[in-house]
Parts: sequence; C-alpha cells; structure tokens
Amino acid sequence: MSIKTIVVIFIGISSGLAVGCGFVAFLAVLGIIPRLTQLSKTMKMIHWYEWAVVIGAITGVLASLRDPVLGLTPYILIPLGITDGIFVGMLAAALTEVLNVLPILMKRVGMDGKLITLLMAIVLGKIFGSIFQWVYFIHH
Repeated sequence: MSIKTIVVIFIGISSGLAVGCGFVAFLAVLGIIPRLTQLSKTMKMIHWYEWAVVIGAITGVLASLRDPVLGLTPYILIPLGITDGIFVGMLAAALTEVLNVLPILMKRVGMDGKLITLLMAIVLGKIFGSIFQWVYFIHH
C-alpha cells in the first residue's frame, strides 16, 4: 500500500469521525429533536423523528460509499432539493438559536481561553479540506 493511499484513508476516516461526532454532538447538545417536536406539537412522535434521523444518516453513508445513479426526473428532484434545503435551514436556525456550542466544546476538550485557536483550527480545516476536495476529486 502506498503512502498516498494511507494518507487518503487516514483523511477519510478522520473526516468521517469529525462529521459524525459533530452531528451527534449537534443533535445531543442542542436538543434538536425534542425542540422540533415541541415546536411542531408532535411530542408523541419523537421516536419517529429519532428513527428518521438514524435511517437518514445510514442511508446517506451508504449512498456516499456506493455513488448511486438514481435517474430521477427534475419533477422529483425539485421537491427533494427543497426538502433538503429546509432540513439544512432548520439545522442552521437551531445553531444560531443556541450559539453557545463552542464554549461548551472548549470546556469539554480542555481548551478554556483558547477560542481563537479553536476557531482557526475549524477555519483552516475547512479551507484545507475544500482545497483537497477540489484538487483531488475535481481535477484528478
């Protein structure tokens, strides 16, 4: 196995762990699902929401690993895109509603007083990850 393959495997596993941990922390710390059921007055269906998140995450992982071609018409893709946008918008709104995620993270990982360091790590990780994706996957 070449060093390039090992580096790509390491980056892939690290990225997956970071995104997965971030998603779980986001849902757990912010209490997205209970808040959503409270706002929509569907508290009795909380288990359906939880299972929808689990099945959606597993389906997303499997789809990203297998790269399926669905061959759907734009009449089906447009509503799917709208619902995807609504989902992302709800997550962004929840994040802005409870903006104390970074101080909680800093205390849990023992980085009290190093907000700039944490923000720079997030920003530089996003920049280098985007550049890597663009160079490796788009221009490869």
